Amino acid sequence: MATPNYSYEKRQRELAKKRKTEEKRMRKANKPEGGDASGQDENQDQSDAGAEPGAADSTPPGTAT
Repeated sequence: MATPNYSYEKRQRELAKKRKTEEKRMRKANKPEGGDASGQDENQDQSDAGAEPGAADSTPPGTAT
């Protein structure tokens, strides 16, 4: 029976961790300066992109609630 190659497994874990931190760094570098609030607005805009204008508003314009 072959013995496990622990150094290979460790190297693979280190490479995966390095890759993950690099991707995280790149995401932060590409993030706009507005902070978290602007990121939430972008997500909301994308989710509403397929809706018709005014379709999300259940009350007709001009009526008070």
